[in-house]
Amino acid sequence: MRACWRAIVAVFFAGALLWSCGAEQRPRTERISGSAGDVLEDDPVGRLKVFVYELPSKYNKKILQKDPRCLNHMFAAEIYMHRFLLSSPVRTLNPEEADWFYTPIYTTCDLTPTGLPLPFKSPRMMRSAIQLISTTWPYWNRTEGADHFFVVPHDFGACFHYQEEKAIERGILPLLQRATLVQTFGQRNHVCLNEGSITIPPYAPPQKMQTHQIPVDTPRSIFVYFRGLFYDVNNDPEGGYYARGARAAVWENFKNNPLFDISTDHPTTYYEDMQRAIFCLCPLGWAPWSPRLVEAVVFGCIPVIIADDIVLPFADAIPWEEIGVFIDEKDVPNLDTILVSIPPDVILRKQRLLANPTMKRSMLFPQPAQPGDAFHQILNGLARKLPHSRNVFLKPGEKMLNWTAGPVGDMKPW
Repeated sequence: MRACWRAIVAVFFAGALLWSCGAEQRPRTERISGSAGDVLEDDPVGRLKVFVYELPSKYNKKILQKDPRCLNHMFAAEIYMHRFLLSSPVRTLNPEEADWFYTPIYTTCDLTPTGLPLPFKSPRMMRSAIQLISTTWPYWNRTEGADHFFVVPHDFGACFHYQEEKAIERGILPLLQRATLVQTFGQRNHVCLNEGSITIPPYAPPQKMQTHQIPVDTPRSIFVYFRGLFYDVNNDPEGGYYARGARAAVWENFKNNPLFDISTDHPTTYYEDMQRAIFCLCPLGWAPWSPRLVEAVVFGCIPVIIADDIVLPFADAIPWEEIGVFIDEKDVPNLDTILVSIPPDVILRKQRLLANPTMKRSMLFPQPAQPGDAFHQILNGLARKLPHSRNVFLKPGEKMLNWTAGPVGDMKPW
């Protein structure tokens, strides 16, 4: 068996050398063909108008002043979306002409000393903000939030808990049932994902990644790369609940496989290593998503997505099936066989698609914003929902939301 793997490794490295030598003659990028490419390059300006509520600073700016670490964690999209909209040409100061209403509230900016967000105050904070806008402006009450959108980048979105079992038990905050939720969490047939939600990438620092770019003609000499936890011994001592056992299966099956560069270590060359890899594993953790998906796309490493029923960012615009590889969680023990069997021409096409700058921009929240970036993809998603259907607007006196629904703890003042 060891001799067999040596042969595969020899062929792989020979192929990597051949690819790097022939790179000058091959097209470096490939545009997405058909409607998907056109959608990805849409310009939302002129297609929608957004009114930004001016809330007291305790809902946003003061929270950030208290803990600036929130600017750099994976949930920071809620902060940068607010900043982007304040100066965006889609913003209108006249709420009567708005298509959408945005409430800038930083529900993930309550961090532990180690930088993990605590979602326990988020429901009360959200309820407080909705109560404020519903009593100060008339627009919430016209639709009970059906023409409003909220950025909720928690692990399980507006279910506001980092453990799936408890998130499912909580469900989406009842007051947000009619709103459009812009969230990182996406999983089909899950109580924490409403139909019509917009799934977005988690925040990854664009400038930091830019400083770690290496020459594009650097050979990809690593076949499979992954850095991260395989077991969460603190929260899942038995090892079967975290990542539904998928990460544990990766480690147990491939820790000694020479084609797999996998470890719990997080080296200073992490970003550079991804640019030297052909495949980057993107397995689920506690939630199905992680920043590795963004990093893989930005660094041109084919994402190997191991998360059953995941709903990926901007799935109506990005052809994930063409740029990634999907592995069922039950098939993790066969991961080596599956990846080795992918034809070279398929790998090369995925790499060319990933090399397209349009693809990379769509996954990032840069400062300042750039055409086609994640901010614009969110706006495109909102624009595609227009015009609003008739059932968005309530009849006089009609009520659909129950303000007293939900856990008793959520009713306490914030």
